[in-house]
Amino acid sequence: MRLFDLSFRHKIPLWGSALIIATALAVSAATMLRAYDYLKQDLVSSSENLGFTLAKTLFPVLLHDDAWRAFELVRAPFHEDRPDLPLEAKEIFVIDRDLKVLVSSAPRIMPLLAELSSLGADYPKLAQALARANLDFKGVFEFPDSDYLYVTIPVAEEGKLLGTLVITHSKNVFLPRFYGFALGGAGMGVLVLAILLPLNWYWGRRMAEPLVQLAHGMSEIVHGAPADLSPDLYAFHDELGQLFAAYREAATEIRQKTALEREVMQSERLAAVGRLAAGIAHEVNNPLGGMLMALDTLKQRGPLDPPTARTVALLERGLQQITETVGALLVQARVQSRDLNRQDFEDIRTLVEPQASRKSLQLAFDIDIAESLPLPAGFVRQVLINLLLNAIEATQPGDTVRVEAHANGDQLLLLVANVGEPPTPEILAHLFEPFVSGRDGGHGLGLWVSYQTVNQLGGRIAVECDAGEVRFLINLPLHYEVTAQSAKVGAGGTPTTLERPT
Repeated sequence: MRLFDLSFRHKIPLWGSALIIATALAVSAATMLRAYDYLKQDLVSSSENLGFTLAKTLFPVLLHDDAWRAFELVRAPFHEDRPDLPLEAKEIFVIDRDLKVLVSSAPRIMPLLAELSSLGADYPKLAQALARANLDFKGVFEFPDSDYLYVTIPVAEEGKLLGTLVITHSKNVFLPRFYGFALGGAGMGVLVLAILLPLNWYWGRRMAEPLVQLAHGMSEIVHGAPADLSPDLYAFHDELGQLFAAYREAATEIRQKTALEREVMQSERLAAVGRLAAGIAHEVNNPLGGMLMALDTLKQRGPLDPPTARTVALLERGLQQITETVGALLVQARVQSRDLNRQDFEDIRTLVEPQASRKSLQLAFDIDIAESLPLPAGFVRQVLINLLLNAIEATQPGDTVRVEAHANGDQLLLLVANVGEPPTPEILAHLFEPFVSGRDGGHGLGLWVSYQTVNQLGGRIAVECDAGEVRFLINLPLHYEVTAQSAKVGAGGTPTTLERPT
C-alpha cells in the first residue's frame, strides 16, 4: 500500500508529525548556524579590539626598531597559566610592506624577517590575499579547509604605515561553547516535539475520524442504507460541516425513498397474494356451502345418537370456521361470525390431537375465560390452529406444546409456546411475510394469514425466543369492529367487514 493510499486517520497525523519534525529540525539547524555565527563574530570583535590596542602600542616601538620590546608586547596577551581561555589567540605577528615578519609571538616558528609565503600551512594563501589587498586592509581572512581565522589590523599613525598586525585564532576555541548551545537547543527541540507530536496525533485523529465515517457512509449509499451520522460528530459550520449537513440530508432522503420502495413492493406482493387467495376462496366457497347444507339436512331428518350428534356439531363448527376464513379472503365480503366460547378451545384440541400424538407430544391447555367472549370464533380458531400446527412441527418428540388463554379486562391474551430451536435472525426479520418459512416444505402462508387476521381484529401478535422456547403472544381486544387502519389485507388489500350475528 502506498503512503498516499493510507486512511486519513493515519495519513493526517503522519503528515502532521513529519511537518513538525521537519520544522523542528530546520529551526534547530538555523538556530545552531546563527549561534555559530554569533560566536565567530564575538571572537572577531574581541580580536579586533586587541589588535587596535596592540597596533597603537607597537607603532612607536617599531618606529624605533626596538625588536625586544615589540616581542614583549605581542607576547603580553598570552596567558601561560590559562591555556583554556576560549578567545585566546594562537599566534600574533607583524609583517612589513614586503610581507616579511617583523616580530612574532612564536619566533621559533616565524623567525625575524622570514617571508610569510615560506612559512607553510595557510601562510602562503594569506600572503597572496594580503598581496592582493592593501597592507592597510582591516578585516578577517578565512580559507576553505582551514582551522584558523586571521584578523588583520594596520599598524599606522597619521598616514604612515609600518606594517600589518595579524592575529591568528583557532576555530576550535569556540566549539565547546557552540556545542553547549547546540545541546541546549536540541534539548528544547526534543521537549517541544514531546508536546507537539501527541497533540498533533490527537487532533489529527479527531479531524480524520469524521472523514472516515463520512467515507464509510458514502460507500453504503450504493446499497440504499447509508449510515446516519450524528450532528455532534462534526459540529462546526465550515466547508466540512456543510458537507456533513448535505450528507445527512441526502442520507435521510435515500432512507425514506428506500422505505417507500420497500412498502410499494410489499403492497404489490400482498395484493398479488390477495388476488390469488380471493380466486381460490371463490372456488372453495361453493363446495363449503353444499357441505353445510348437507349437515343441516342430516340434522332435520330426525334425532341423532349422542356420538353422531357430537361429530356432526364438530364438523359443522369446523366447516363454519372454513367458511368464515374463506369469506374473509373475498373482496368486500361480509362475514357473519358467532362469538368465541370455551367449546372452541376443545375443538381446537381435538383437531390437532392426531398430529401431536404422531410425535408423542403433550398438549397443555390452560384456558381461563368466560363461557363466551365477543370475538369472532372462526378467526380466533384459525389463528390458534395455524400456530399450534407450526409449534407441533417444530417440537421434538416427547416435548410439550403449551396453549394459554386469559381474559384480562377488555382483552384476550393468548400464548402458544413450544420447546425447540428458534428461527434464525434472518427468518425472524420477515417471519410474518408471505412465502417465508423456517422449515423445509413449508409454504409460508400460515403465519402471514394469522398476522393479517390478528391485525383485522385490531390486535397484536409477537414472537419471543429465549431459554430454548419459542413463544407466540397474541393480544386481542374484546371487540371486532374492524377499522380501515386495522384491516390490513383482505383480498388485494381490501378491508373485510366483520359482523356479529343478529
